Amino acid sequence: MNAKAGISKPKEQKIVWWICLAAAIHVFVFAAAFPVFNQLDEGCHFDLVVRYSQGNLPRGLQPMCQEASLYLLTYRSPEFEWLATSYPDGRFPAPPWAQTITNQSAWRKAAFAQAATDWETDKKLPFWTNYETSQPALYYTLAGLWWRMGQGLGFAGLGLVYWLRFLNVVFVAGLVWIGYYAAREVFPEQKFFTLGVPMLIAFAPTQAFYSIQNDMLSPVCFGAAFIFLLRLWRAEIPGKSLGAITGLLLAAAFLAKLSNVPLLAVSGIFVVLKMCRLAKAGTLQRALPAFIVLFFCAVLPAAAWLAWTKIAFGDFTGSAAKLRFITWTPKPFREWWHHPIFTPLGLWTFLSQLTWTTWEGSLHWHGNLLTLPAVNAIYAILTLSVLIFALLNLLTRAKSINEFQHRALWFGFFCVAAGAGFLAYLSIIYDFGICPDPSREHPYFAEGRLILGAMVPGLIFYLYGLHYLLRDVRNRWAKPVALGVIISFMLGSEIVTDWTVFASQYNWYHLL
Repeated sequence: MNAKAGISKPKEQKIVWWICLAAAIHVFVFAAAFPVFNQLDEGCHFDLVVRYSQGNLPRGLQPMCQEASLYLLTYRSPEFEWLATSYPDGRFPAPPWAQTITNQSAWRKAAFAQAATDWETDKKLPFWTNYETSQPALYYTLAGLWWRMGQGLGFAGLGLVYWLRFLNVVFVAGLVWIGYYAAREVFPEQKFFTLGVPMLIAFAPTQAFYSIQNDMLSPVCFGAAFIFLLRLWRAEIPGKSLGAITGLLLAAAFLAKLSNVPLLAVSGIFVVLKMCRLAKAGTLQRALPAFIVLFFCAVLPAAAWLAWTKIAFGDFTGSAAKLRFITWTPKPFREWWHHPIFTPLGLWTFLSQLTWTTWEGSLHWHGNLLTLPAVNAIYAILTLSVLIFALLNLLTRAKSINEFQHRALWFGFFCVAAGAGFLAYLSIIYDFGICPDPSREHPYFAEGRLILGAMVPGLIFYLYGLHYLLRDVRNRWAKPVALGVIISFMLGSEIVTDWTVFASQYNWYHLL
């Protein structure tokens, strides 16, 4: 696609509205299909949402609060962790709400009463310890307000839990627009980017989008920050309002998830380079107020949270108690270099797993990973090949892109590289003890959902690679068709992979 495709800006935005609707439907359909409280700490994140809705900020690792525990005990599905053969008749037991119950209200009260008894008995067990309590507050504050809104609208029981999960529908709709505006900042006249990025977001089979957790907020916050950082770079003399918005969005990315710190480091370097550019032009003094405002708007909220975690948890990140709980311990420096990631096979294992978990996820279903090996291999090979091709073209400083696009693409590349490097670093420095994943046998902390903050700049960089991979094909439909094939593969493989989930008696559809 290019500027000659005959799509005006109003028509383009109308198309994005339809893509936005498709994204919302996509996330709603799959979020409703998965039962609640998966093994990716969804119960812990749910507990934090309930706590924040009550105005209860945790201090240290704590047992899950009683209200959240009642929901977990009553509505959690055994299908994520157990096999059907674990049960006497070889089938998962039917959930109580799927049975014929004449008085649902009375049943719910009785079920919650029994759950309360179980909670009082078992709350001191490690199973009930919420080791995610030190997570930054932004997602849980927003989700807590959403939870209270659902209660005000009359939702209750499992319907209220799904109402909370459906908050991701709102987030993904916003993310589509953020992806559109980001692509328009970099490639304003190329529809392959301005429509391609929103479409990839809309149909990405990312399982984190179907769960109650703070990963979904990262690409929203940092994607918006990315847009304003680009505008900061383009401004001849940045204004204080631009600095304030950029700083607050960077603070929001930090308060969404700590794993966004590598992206913030890249952003800091980007801002410093802009200041050096202005200094060289002799205009830094005029722009200095904007950078001062940016600094304080970014640093003060982050510093306030770090101070709180120091008071409440004993260290600035709040991670020390969690690491002890999950039995991660730092390795001596001399042992870092024995890690298999420094071998060709180990490096491929890490990069390929990081790639397909970023596109898909790592949920388990009936005791097994909910992915297909062939699909994983396609994601890994295709994505890494396209990214390498994009990097090689960027290194040649192709004449078909201007200086600003060149800077923006480097920014996108370093966001992806910093996120991957951060997870590789964590894989190397820790002994994972008795933790099942990552483990001593498979010491790769390659969870793509942790670096979803880089989604928007990463997708622009990905499409840049695909764009130049097909640049010599003279047919103007080659790139749109290639993008259509990729999206069809994503949606088709997701349906095939997750089809079994739709039959679960524990999901939202069986409430209807």
